[in-house]
Amino acid sequence: MAPRKGRGELRDQPQRTRAALLILADGRFPAGGHAHSGGAEAAVKAGRLTDAASLETFCRGRLWTAGLTAAGISAAAAAGLDPLALDEAADARTPSAALRAAARRLGRQMMRAARAAWPCAELDALAAARPRGVHQPVVLGAAARAAGLGPSDAAYAAAYEAVSGPATAAVRLLGLDPFQATAVLARLAPELDDVATRAAEAAVRAGYEGIGVLPAGSAPLLDITAEQHAGWPVRLFAS
Repeated sequence: MAPRKGRGELRDQPQRTRAALLILADGRFPAGGHAHSGGAEAAVKAGRLTDAASLETFCRGRLWTAGLTAAGISAAAAAGLDPLALDEAADARTPSAALRAAARRLGRQMMRAARAAWPCAELDALAAARPRGVHQPVVLGAAARAAGLGPSDAAYAAAYEAVSGPATAAVRLLGLDPFQATAVLARLAPELDDVATRAAEAAVRAGYEGIGVLPAGSAPLLDITAEQHAGWPVRLFAS
């Protein structure tokens, strides 16, 4: 069965270099993620995140909800599905106004970095179509595509970001031993594989069945605390 017209290419594009994935997923890539805690700051204040064990629990929950959702959208964008439709899908999957605003801020910053690193007409057109910003997972997938990477690569980058951001933030917020934080990420690696695989498979299905089949994991507590966090007069992280 042929994919629907206009859905884009569903197989991984010829890769220019796999090192592009390392650049895209590197925490030093200037996409603005260092200023966001992924909900960790609010969880620390609420007493739910206090040590390495609770960090692992927090990251696992985030990985299988917000992380899986973001990975699916990123994979679909890397597969060539309509990025504007994916931006609307990301909006629908983000109940919190604070998180929608944060996702668009991060999207604008990632777009600047991606256009500098991998200039292409697709990124230029997307930036022009939504000057106020596109959801970060969509931009991440579009950047992966521009770099010659495929849906599974984009899914890995998004899934890793979902847990590495809170882990890094916990080191700053709690004074947590960075070796312990890294060990948390290592223990989550098999689950990160599972999430990335599911997200990439969903992106392929979306090409035939529509964007509605992409993951839509729910994390109500992250949404609630994001709204609370946005109203704090003093905070270390933007979200």
